[in-house]
Amino acid sequence: MRLLALETATLAGGAALLEDGRLVGESRLNIALTHSERLMAVVDRLLQDCGWEVASLRGLAVSIGPGSFTGLRVGAATAKGLALALDVPVAPVPTLDALAATLPFADAPVAPLLDARKGEVYASLYRWRDGEMAREWDYLALPPAEAAARLPSPVIVLGDGVPACRPHWLARGADVREAPPAQSLPSPAVVGAFGHAMLVSGDGIPGERLLPLYLRPSEAELRARHG
Repeated sequence: MRLLALETATLAGGAALLEDGRLVGESRLNIALTHSERLMAVVDRLLQDCGWEVASLRGLAVSIGPGSFTGLRVGAATAKGLALALDVPVAPVPTLDALAATLPFADAPVAPLLDARKGEVYASLYRWRDGEMAREWDYLALPPAEAAARLPSPVIVLGDGVPACRPHWLARGADVREAPPAQSLPSPAVVGAFGHAMLVSGDGIPGERLLPLYLRPSEAELRARHG
């Protein structure tokens, strides 16, 4: 099965192509351009480089959040449009699950932390168990001080929310290990691996049912509520 995976939850986004679970190609960028400016160009180039026709895709995977509201909307809209045009299923992959899975075999709990703006971070906690990253917390949106206070010790952290939390765990002297920068970025390939497993097990959904995972209202929704 040929699969296209999309990651747009943070600035470090991109796309990956997998065939029967094997990574064929991946493109990642960590620059301040909106995904609407670059995503389809990245997908087109990746398909060309791998010698694939878009019509050969049999499934899609997309990072559904939590993350950037704008990025998630772009990723979901792109996946939805392609799914409907190609008549293929979509695997909705939680962003924090995929980010934690970039550190398999970790010998300590893993806490992905993403910048949620508005003085908060998105966070959850995972532990490598029985060959997978098992989630132990809900998906949370917390002030950095509260997120840092909840972390066990020792713990491995990763993601673009780490800098906001760092002063708080340093103040308490917690045993917090930061993942190397290259492993702290969301990976389209990991989203694709999750997506392949979901589609094989029959957990894909039609494109029209795809919705981003938001943990709080967007700025536009808040303005509308308050007139």
